[in-house]
Amino acid sequence: MKKLLSLSLILILITALFAGCKKDKGDPPVLPPAESMTIDFSNFQLQKKGEVKGTENSAWEFSATVAGIWRLVINTTLIVPVTSFQLAVNQTPAYLSKNNWQWSYNVTVAGSAYKARLTGEIRTSDVAWKMFVTKEGTGAFAEFLWFEGTSKLDGTGGQWILNQSSSAPSPLLQIDWTKTGSAIGKITYTYVKNGDALKTSYIEYGLTASTLDAYYKVHYYNSVKFSDVDVEWSTTLKNGRVKSIDYFLGDTNWHCWDANKVNITCP
Repeated sequence: MKKLLSLSLILILITALFAGCKKDKGDPPVLPPAESMTIDFSNFQLQKKGEVKGTENSAWEFSATVAGIWRLVINTTLIVPVTSFQLAVNQTPAYLSKNNWQWSYNVTVAGSAYKARLTGEIRTSDVAWKMFVTKEGTGAFAEFLWFEGTSKLDGTGGQWILNQSSSAPSPLLQIDWTKTGSAIGKITYTYVKNGDALKTSYIEYGLTASTLDAYYKVHYYNSVKFSDVDVEWSTTLKNGRVKSIDYFLGDTNWHCWDANKVNITCP
């Protein structure tokens, strides 16, 4: 009987020990939303077949051209790290050490294979993130830190710093984001590459409760000087308006387009 009691006691202690170890791990940090890296450019796609071109849609086309500068950066230079992060939500993280977790998985972008390793460290007031990427085969490169960032513990905002590439691993783009309820409230891309005329250029994207419920605020180098552009549009009807003192030669008024992207007199 004593032996049975001793054995039972040992089993209870072992069970308690394992339960304690599991409890000490805690929960992994909540991933920032995939949308924290991506601005919505869907209403400003240039060169669609059959699309009206020229002076008839000049207001919309100018807006699309300015937005396209930033769309190009995300969809070409930084498509691998952005895609890699978007796929992290489908992975199960592994516990590394106290407050440290890791997501490891394979990614395919434009037919090329990559290995992604995302780490998240829960700190006192935020979560620190680091994304390492490796490529094998054609154009292979060793693992390097492609981006890093932080997010608030409650998931309401954060910042990313994305490096240019494995051959030029220096900061190219800073992304600041905030979340309102279940949706992204505002995202700002800031060009931070040293030695580049575009440095400090930015585009801010956000949603509002207005009839024209989406907007861009753009500050960019237009090959001569820095210029400011304001764009507002309806995410449902697709009509909108744009304002730029430099592009419209001192004109401070809004210039509007309808649901077909054709210029109209502003209401």
